Amino acid sequence: MADNFKVVWVTGASSGIGEALVMELAKQPNTKVILSARQSAELERVQKEAGLDSDRGHVLPLDLSQSNSFQAIVESAIQNWGKVDVLISNGGISQRDLAENTSLEVVRRLMEVNFFGNVALSMLLFPHFKKRGSGKYVIVSSVAGKTGTRFRSAYSASKHALHGFYDSLRAEAFEYGIGVTLICPGYVKTKISFNALTGAGKPQNKMDDVQNNGLPPQLVARKIISAYENNREEVVIGGLQEHLGALLKRFFPRLLSRILRKAKVT
Repeated sequence: MADNFKVVWVTGASSGIGEALVMELAKQPNTKVILSARQSAELERVQKEAGLDSDRGHVLPLDLSQSNSFQAIVESAIQNWGKVDVLISNGGISQRDLAENTSLEVVRRLMEVNFFGNVALSMLLFPHFKKRGSGKYVIVSSVAGKTGTRFRSAYSASKHALHGFYDSLRAEAFEYGIGVTLICPGYVKTKISFNALTGAGKPQNKMDDVQNNGLPPQLVARKIISAYENNREEVVIGGLQEHLGALLKRFFPRLLSRILRKAKVT
């Protein structure tokens, strides 16, 4: 007999897009949500504000930089309701500094969290998806994963890497009924710029103007859910600027390069 509910696992669920995703998923009566991020107290707050009781919400703390702990966490996620149907890999950190000022340690940290952490979690969940003959990976990348800008070299590299890995995984996983959706948001009004790392590894601790004028996270969350429910492979979420940038990168890359030299990105 088919299950009458689905389980969606959201990383980065304590704030921003992740928090908005939990709020939107809570509106779906047959959806149960696993909330993951580093801070248990914030996850519990989000669960409570979303109106998810223990039958529909499960807090599962996770630090994407500590992949050696993921095996037990994945097992716990599966055991809680007997399955996971969708993994929304939303957790990550950003960067705000010139490449020449960014230490290799910071570059490695961004890659560890944004790329290796997400990949490690996905691949530990893969046997479960394969055994069930279904499952969806929803990878929150960025428009920066399609084209680089100033002050984002390491961040952009980590997001480009996600595209390479998950485009390949999509081709490999298709025969097992597993889908991959890459999400490329542009500027979203979250605190990502507050937590973005400078070249020395310290949080920037301020809101970018472009971020402050970005899309509301609730709108982005709805578009993400629509994208994977409609089996989209890749979706750019943003205004005219982001969509135009993606088109220029594909068809007129040299023109985009000239534009980005002077574009305001903070």
